Amino acid sequence: MWEVLRNVPDPEIPVLSIVDLGIVREVTAERVAITPTYTGCPATVAIQADVRAALDKAGFGHVRIDTMLSPPWTTDWISQEGRAKLQAYGIAPPQAPGQREVACPQCNSTDTEELSRFGSTPCKAQWRCRSCLEPFDLFKCH
Repeated sequence: MWEVLRNVPDPEIPVLSIVDLGIVREVTAERVAITPTYTGCPATVAIQADVRAALDKAGFGHVRIDTMLSPPWTTDWISQEGRAKLQAYGIAPPQAPGQREVACPQCNSTDTEELSRFGSTPCKAQWRCRSCLEPFDLFKCH
């Protein structure tokens, strides 16, 4: 089932699978448990539908899908592969705790500035690189 879930893309950032994003919390013969990136995330319903369709297609129609809200999802759960995929896609991955510099995903310069705490989705902030002048999203830590 893990392999099936590794092929389910996140609806908001399709370069990431739901496994890369770290929202798949538990897989057993009876259930798949997912944790949304935040309570009320509008993508949760789409993710559940995509998981259901993928499991059904792979012959796991009997498996239940549960949503777990505790513990709450954290950007720490994004895999290293997921962070690399974000960077390659043009989204700066979440920063390590205490890290102040944000590297531009286009040119890797750390001469960057936050334009808005609010980006294209609630989990991202809008930034700009002063070196290459490209705007980019930063996946917020939480």
